[in-house]
Amino acid sequence: MGFVHLHCHSEYSLLDGANRIDHLIARALELEQPALAITDHGNMHGAWELQEKAKKARIKPIIGMEAYVAPGDRRLRQRPAPGAKPYFHLVVLAQNATGYQNLVKLSSLAYLEGFYTKPRVDRELLARYGEGLIISSACMAGEVAMHLQAGDVQAAREAASWYANAFPNRYYLEVQAHDTPGQRELNDRIFALGAELGLPVIATNDAHFLRREDHDAHDVLLCIGLGKDRADSDRMRYDGGLYFKSAPEIAERFPDHPEVLENTLRIADSVDVPFSKTYRVPSFPLPSGVATENELLVQLAEAGARERYGDPLPPAARDRLDYELGVITKTGYAGYFLIVADFIRAARDRGIPVGPGRGSAAGSLVAYALRITNVCPLRFDLLFERFLNPERVSMPDIDVDFCFERRGEVIEYVRQKYGRDSVGQIVTFGTLKSRAAVKDVGRALGFTPAETDALAKLIPNQPNYSLTVQEATQQISEVRRLYDKDDRYRQLLDYAIALEGLSRHSGVHAAGIVIAPGPLDEYVPVFTTTTKG
Repeated sequence: MGFVHLHCHSEYSLLDGANRIDHLIARALELEQPALAITDHGNMHGAWELQEKAKKARIKPIIGMEAYVAPGDRRLRQRPAPGAKPYFHLVVLAQNATGYQNLVKLSSLAYLEGFYTKPRVDRELLARYGEGLIISSACMAGEVAMHLQAGDVQAAREAASWYANAFPNRYYLEVQAHDTPGQRELNDRIFALGAELGLPVIATNDAHFLRREDHDAHDVLLCIGLGKDRADSDRMRYDGGLYFKSAPEIAERFPDHPEVLENTLRIADSVDVPFSKTYRVPSFPLPSGVATENELLVQLAEAGARERYGDPLPPAARDRLDYELGVITKTGYAGYFLIVADFIRAARDRGIPVGPGRGSAAGSLVAYALRITNVCPLRFDLLFERFLNPERVSMPDIDVDFCFERRGEVIEYVRQKYGRDSVGQIVTFGTLKSRAAVKDVGRALGFTPAETDALAKLIPNQPNYSLTVQEATQQISEVRRLYDKDDRYRQLLDYAIALEGLSRHSGVHAAGIVIAPGPLDEYVPVFTTTTKG
């Protein structure tokens, strides 16, 4: 019996999922599973990494997320009732290219319009952007499941019917193969509802960690995310069965329902989301009388070169300029040069310090003519081909250094020129590095700050000499002594080794900017750290 995990959390379910994507792919291969879905909480942070790595491993990637669905209007910042959660869970998978674009829209609008404790969508958005999406009813926190647990069968029936009508032949009820209290009874009710409404059912395992033995380390990660002491009896705990199970382990839980495994294969077979790495550069606003970006680039580069080298141009400058312009215009990157030159000029006009140029861009005479750089490539015999090679064309990369105190003004200029919804800063992820892992794990295990600080300081963390926690236990005598002779410290260090390197939190890159040809959420998922409510 085959099986595909369609409800699975990676480390991008921050401080809730402990699965590294590399490890998930390796485990799927080991278990001979033909496909793998990632459904992180409210985001698509792992989508590109999954599809790149899974395809190399010849595993079909299934891009999805576990969405948060508001019980009413996503824009209302209030709870539906005292003590009630302001959202339900729902698994959303991209079936095709249209579905992927709609998934991007839903993820983005959840942050931009629906954020209240979590990034939320609602039924109106799901109906508007539902084409090409496969939906399942999710875990015990799903809308159907919560109504069934509350004994409100009519509300569960209404919710399931709405999704079945909104996603014809693409909506599935979900049963789960673990031992969370109440799960078995819920599964029975879901099977009954599916039979009543004629809806297909799939089995999932809501995998938050890789193997059964990883449960304790994941529990510590959960405590770090919740800010709780692991010894606290009044805190959230996960069932030890929420790991990446094999097909036989799933089948064992549903001996009378082989179709719940077969349906996962049917869904995987129906998924076909083509991915290709393409560069989309926004159009540069052209002045009156100029027909194309290529024409404008040639005009500006010619004028700038004469300012740099004199008129007429020396033969060496003439030949180099003609050659570079030929390559740039042929490869379609004229607009890229115009955009970069424009915001550098705007910065200088405002008195904002700009670096002279570094990296391979300093080898371009066109960049020098446009005053993107201030280093003459002829004088220093710098090669244009290191920057843009006509025989192996790739996106040019111009590193620009602005005064950090005023670079926000440059970003604001770009937003105003190309549209606020077309410009965004790149997301970053802070990871559990060695010292942070020791401190976070120690806090969850009840160590005092003085104890964890003292241990963390024993682990080298300099730019030219740093060690992982595991390396420190092997190479630093004092750390090794604590590991060998003190069970408390051994437990701390073992958990820190298991969790080190996982994504801990998200942030905003200070200077990495994306400029899109249109609204960003037509190209990439948009994420915001702004919270409301």
